[in-house]
Amino acid sequence: MKLTGSQIVMEVLLEHGVDTVFGYPGGTALNNYDALYEYSDRIKHVLTAHEQGAAHAADGYYRATGKTGVVFATSGPGATNLVTGIATAFMDSIPMVAITANVPDPLIGRDAFQEIYITGVTLPITKHSFFINDIEDLPGAVRKAFRIANSGRKGPVLIDITKDVTAAEMEYKPGKPLPLDKYPKARKKEIEEVAKMINKAERPVVYYGGGVVASRAEKELNAFLDLIDAPSAYTLMAAGCVGNEDHRNLGLIGMHGSIAANRAIDRADLIIALGTRFSDRVALNPDKWAHRAKKVQVDIDRSEVDKNVIVDKAVVTDIKEFINTITPMIKKKDRSEWVAQATEWKKKRGDAQCQEAQLHPKEIVDIACDKTDNETIYVTDVGQHQMWAAQYLKHCNTQHFITSGGLGTMGYGYGAAIGAQIGCPDKRVVHFTGDGSFHMNMNEACTAVSENLPIITVIFDNKVLGMVYQWQTAFYGRRFSATTPDRKTDYVKVAEGFGAKGYAATTPEEFEKAFDAALKNDGPSWIACSIAAEERVLPMIPSGGGIEDMIIG
Repeated sequence: MKLTGSQIVMEVLLEHGVDTVFGYPGGTALNNYDALYEYSDRIKHVLTAHEQGAAHAADGYYRATGKTGVVFATSGPGATNLVTGIATAFMDSIPMVAITANVPDPLIGRDAFQEIYITGVTLPITKHSFFINDIEDLPGAVRKAFRIANSGRKGPVLIDITKDVTAAEMEYKPGKPLPLDKYPKARKKEIEEVAKMINKAERPVVYYGGGVVASRAEKELNAFLDLIDAPSAYTLMAAGCVGNEDHRNLGLIGMHGSIAANRAIDRADLIIALGTRFSDRVALNPDKWAHRAKKVQVDIDRSEVDKNVIVDKAVVTDIKEFINTITPMIKKKDRSEWVAQATEWKKKRGDAQCQEAQLHPKEIVDIACDKTDNETIYVTDVGQHQMWAAQYLKHCNTQHFITSGGLGTMGYGYGAAIGAQIGCPDKRVVHFTGDGSFHMNMNEACTAVSENLPIITVIFDNKVLGMVYQWQTAFYGRRFSATTPDRKTDYVKVAEGFGAKGYAATTPEEFEKAFDAALKNDGPSWIACSIAAEERVLPMIPSGGGIEDMIIG
């Protein structure tokens, strides 16, 4: 059958089980959007307020559902507005397919209206970028995009299609998704050597990250911890892999990690790093980090090996495959004394509360957790509130904590919450944000209202750019340069102006009452929580520091 390029895009999306796309129309994308109109009974389009919000929504949709996120945009500024969302997905290894439309092929390179070389712009932040100016290449490129996005270390792929290709016709042959590329297989001898190191260790710690989530290896990880009888610590991207109440879970690691996690890493004689890259927010001083320990790194991406921390042994393979292969090689060993010591350290926490304040961040997070079930999805923006959420949430599911880790994108949260709620309409979505982050993305409230999404947005309103303000307090002699914006935003009135419900809270009792009311609403709700500018995220290890430099109160 003969189809236009735009119809072919829709057909290949359907082949891959896509039923939802996020985006924003424009001149060069008119054919794509005309096809979306034709296919609207099978593919739902979610119109956002801004293309960046659409990219974040596609990202959040994947994190909540496990289904590849798809985003559409037009040429020029429409395409460049996707860049931050694509970079966010790239840094966190999120599979996304971004489909942009460009000016007709005869105008390419002539600085035509809204022309941009988007494949060049996104080259460093995608796994691959396709430029399609021949309709014969279109079906294969879309199928390859899904394969590349989901093979090995996952990530975003961009397809830029000239407008004349979207209008052209060709004989279309239905197909099916391409098989994923095979991940690298480790040699048995390599894994045997790691098993010997584990069997010999007296004080091992398992440090795990987003690779465990990408591999869907949470069950295998917990069984592995049982087998080797070891404590564990997680990165921001892996919150929820091990239950919050599990005694082997020492909590978040790194700059704002728990005292127990960082102390255990410092005292360990073996670090088993699973699906994580020793980022500068974890190994703040690579020369001092875990200096007593031998280090094993297991990762699907060879380029991460020895990039930040030199390890004693590396295994390049899928995490689930590694755990399943090494399990029969592990000998049972009693490490109860070491686990007990690590668990004892969990009793000491950083003292972060501002005593003069009426409402504290921990109270906000605790009340939200107590009033929602274990299926609730929490989405954050970036800043102090993000770290408070990571520290205080009662994590129990990796798909239920959605945040920008690697890029640290302020403005990520509302778009991602919309994507999560669209993907999981039967689950509660709670969006934690700060007043700084929220001013970057509150325009997406119109999307949440139009879609009637019952997202509860909790704003940690301290009237400052909290995390930078905290650093200026600690290290810059309280010289608050550009971190006290003196904004007069009335969140209750703004929410009502968008068509959402707005609430304000200055005490735990007021927040509890507002949260109860928000839980009953069919559409979006905002709760502005007044907290003190002097609230701190603690513990904190300064950049380049070690555990001896940890600030705990």
